[in-house]
Order: sequence, then structure tokens, then C-alpha cells
Amino acid sequence: MARTARLEFSGACYHVINRGNYRRDLFAGEGAAAAFERVLDETCGRFGWRVHAYVIMRNHFHLALETPEPNLSAGMKWLQGTWVARFNRLRKQTGRPFQGRFKALHVEPGHALAQVAHYIHLNPVRARITPADDLAGFRWSSLHHFPKKNRPGWLEPQTVLAESGGLPDTKAGWKHYLGYLAAMAEEAPAERNRRFGKLSRGWCVGTDGFRTTLRADLAARSGLKRTRFAGLERTEWQKERELGWEAKLQNASKTLRINLQQLPARKSALEKVRLAAILKGVSDVSNGWLAARLKMGTPASASQFVRRFHLVGGSRDAAYQHALSRVET
Repeated sequence: MARTARLEFSGACYHVINRGNYRRDLFAGEGAAAAFERVLDETCGRFGWRVHAYVIMRNHFHLALETPEPNLSAGMKWLQGTWVARFNRLRKQTGRPFQGRFKALHVEPGHALAQVAHYIHLNPVRARITPADDLAGFRWSSLHHFPKKNRPGWLEPQTVLAESGGLPDTKAGWKHYLGYLAAMAEEAPAERNRRFGKLSRGWCVGTDGFRTTLRADLAARSGLKRTRFAGLERTEWQKERELGWEAKLQNASKTLRINLQQLPARKSALEKVRLAAILKGVSDVSNGWLAARLKMGTPASASQFVRRFHLVGGSRDAAYQHALSRVET
């Protein structure tokens, strides 16, 4: 089975999510959520994790966590495996309570991480379990522990406080933070969607620069051509594919010294066809994307132009071969 593209490095931050198999209510039973909290505590102690926010809902959980060491997969394997073993033993059951492999989105430290934490803390409000003015009363959340002096040492408060106006880590500071979350909960649906709409989708949360850097790291590590972003929603996966195609197009045009801003108007212009042929040789680019991006007419036209290019020996041209090798590597 394909694996989600994921980098693990010291200081990496993630939004981790998993759900019950068939959306079953994993944590509704007596002691299930408390047991998960205990295992999370043990996991953070074993793996050195810093947790910026978490919530345990009836059928799923969210974690906003930081890994000082590159050990997300090892830690999640221990966290979920230990809890599942205890869950099954207690209920004298067998099988897989979770729907599958956990989902982990890379998150940029700072503002983006704080937004993920706010999103996590507001989960009980969105689920209509608790009103916004009583969020601290929801038992299975980091927000229940943050204001306490004896909170777990692995809970990291500074991100949410700093990114909520530089609030102090005091009782008054946390009261202001609760008010800040309550105000968010009252935002118009369009504003809430703008703020939180993509925090649990895709593979990365952060600025374009952060996303570009991560994508380059992934490409250097495993090659985007061989990387499948398993588990992404179809639209998000399509965006990643198109970004990869665009990067290869830019590389090819630079190597061939073709100005993408001044392409000939003719749909079958040699410059366009060469670029299309190179992309089809080094990627899974679609004819539709090529036709639209290079203004080659219909998808069928783009395919036909490339086929003719190869039939007349265009692919044997030295410049084409050089560009192909450069883009492929």
C-alpha cells in the first residue's frame, strides 16, 4: 500500500489525526479517553514530544505536536499500538479500532501551528458538545490542562499564547485565550472556513515558502515522481501533481532557453511540442494540463502533436535529449 509522503526531522511539527474504524465511537466507552491520555503521556516521555494542543473526541483524535527528534512514525506506532492493545484487552476484543494509518500534515512553526491548535481546541464547539464559553470544561483536551500549575511537562503553551497576542502563561492569560477562541467560534461561516478550512486537509499547513522548501526536501529524499501523497483529498493531490509538472516545465524551458511568457501563438509550435514531449517523458502529466498551460488547443491535439514529434524523429535531437536528461534528474 502506498505511504503518505512524510519528512521526519528534528523540530518538525505535525497535525496528526486518526479516526475509529467505520467511524465507530472509540472513546465513548468508560475509561477509553482517559487511557488514551495516559498512553499519550507515556509516549511523550519516551519520545520527547512537545504537544501544542490535543483533543480526544468520540470517534477521533487530533494532535498538534513537535518532534525534537525525527521519530513521528515510531512514536505514533507506540502510541496507537499500546492503546489498541489495552483497548482490546479490556474489552476482550480483537481487530483494528482505528480506520488505518494515521494522517499527519506538516505544519509550519509559529502562526500556522497556532491556527492548528486553535482549530483543535474548538473541536468540541464544532461538534456541539460544549458551548464556546465553557471550552475549558471539556475534559479531554489540552485546554483543560493548560491553565493548571500541575499540567504535564510535555504540554507546550508558548505557541498559542504568543500567537494570540502575546498572552502571559497565567490564569488571566488563559482566560483571555478562552475569550479569543470564543470570538473565533462566533465568526461568520465564510471567515471560519477561510481561517480553518485547510488545516486538516492536504499534506502541509503553512506559507508558500514553507511548502516549497518541504516539497524540495521530499524530492531530494525520494523523488516526487516516485512519491504518492496517499490519503490526500483528490483536489489536494491534483494540486501537488500540477505543482510538480510546473516545476519540470520551468526546468525544461530554462534548459531549452524557451521563454514561457512569449510562446508562439501557433498551437503546434515546435517550442510548445518539445516542452510537452519532455514533460510526457519524465512525468505523468495529463494532456489536458499541457493543452491548457501551453495553449495547444484540446487535450487530443496536445497528444497528437507530441506523437507526430516522435514519429518525425524530433526526440533524437541533441538539444531535446539534453533537456530531457536535465529535467529527469
